[in-house]
Amino acid sequence: MAEHGREGGLDAPTRHPLNQDDPKFWDEDDLNTELERVYDICHTCRRCVSLCNAFPTLFDLIDDSDTMEVDGVAAADYTKVVDHCYLCDLCYLTKCPYVPPHEWNLDFPHLMLRAKAIKFKKGDTKFRDNIITSTDMVGKMASMPLVNTLVNSGNKSSAVRAALDSGLGIHKDAKLPEYHRKTARMQHAVKIYNLQANSDSGNNATGTEGDPLSRVALFTTCYCNYNEPDIADSVIKVLTHNEVEVSLPAKEHCCGMPKLELGDLTTVRKLKELNVPALYELVSRGYSIIAAVPSCVLMFKQELPLMFPDDETVKTVAAAFHDPFEFLHKLHKAGRLKTDFKQKLGNISYHVACHQRVQNIGPKTKQILELIEDTTVNNIERCSGHDGTYGVKNETLKFANKIAKPIVRQITQQEPDYYGSDCPVAGKHIENNLQTDQETVHPIDLLRYAYGL
Repeated sequence: MAEHGREGGLDAPTRHPLNQDDPKFWDEDDLNTELERVYDICHTCRRCVSLCNAFPTLFDLIDDSDTMEVDGVAAADYTKVVDHCYLCDLCYLTKCPYVPPHEWNLDFPHLMLRAKAIKFKKGDTKFRDNIITSTDMVGKMASMPLVNTLVNSGNKSSAVRAALDSGLGIHKDAKLPEYHRKTARMQHAVKIYNLQANSDSGNNATGTEGDPLSRVALFTTCYCNYNEPDIADSVIKVLTHNEVEVSLPAKEHCCGMPKLELGDLTTVRKLKELNVPALYELVSRGYSIIAAVPSCVLMFKQELPLMFPDDETVKTVAAAFHDPFEFLHKLHKAGRLKTDFKQKLGNISYHVACHQRVQNIGPKTKQILELIEDTTVNNIERCSGHDGTYGVKNETLKFANKIAKPIVRQITQQEPDYYGSDCPVAGKHIENNLQTDQETVHPIDLLRYAYGL
């Protein structure tokens, strides 16, 4: 530990760039030295034990060692902790008192990301993990006419699921999402941005003369495009009802978050180079950008700027990116959000997604939904444990379900009229753990319903 270190810090957390282009980043001996340092700090603190399974794994390794200290844990076992971290960032934001600018400079998620990156570079990742993090490729294939039928029926077949479990390591009891033949981008193809058709001589190259509350580009995300296009449809209908023009980027690729969590930083860079120029073109013409999956928003708002701190286009796109309810709250503050609601929603149990919490935008979903008469939103600030891939793998599903239990317990006690999460994957994972037929509803779908659209 740092000599004469003070116990915790009161300053606002700051984050350093990932610094993946520094050769030291890829030095495995240096990584293990830093892992030992950080693990020792975590061992003497243990505030994060309730967040996920990474910390119980670490503490069990220490407590079961001969010395009951970090020096008793073999360096080869350090990766057991890394494998349980899915970069939710909650330890950094809500628990750790030693994050920068504290002198101990502890950024647990970024250290785990560095370890994942080195592991991936060494070829120590499973074929399965490379496949299930290729969400855009899988979505394109699974939405093809004949393949679509086979995939959706196979996901419900016990024989196929048993084969996937034994052959690929996808747990036979994990609920896999349905894929749609008519994707969100197909359904709204007329809104796909065309530079010539949308050119506006009234906007200069920086978009300073545009109104960012009047025009939005919807980044549909892999999940909403292929698995739940109704969510994208609700975003479009709610914004259109509020007299906001909605377009889709001419081209869209995965945001890169699944590959980031795998440690595949090369693919993250490639996806950045595919997505950012198209989004920057929209921002330069006065568009705000919205995505209905918090992880995708976080990727553009935080992770890419920390990976590419000197890229001005990345910074510009990050500043224009919004969570849907963050944008709607800006409309409300400007006196431009319509409140002509037709339906009351009653009691809502609302799971606050981890990747939305770490954006530090505040409880915007709750604030907007509670504008509706006779509507009460009860926030649940616990991780769902799914992470997109953690909740489908045969070695981690049981931990994902365990992490979801506090949320399930609160929803059961609240007996809500509706429940859901801004993270649709988290919402489905919670639904799969509830002993009820009540289905999860995305908050933007609830708002659409309240408007009577």
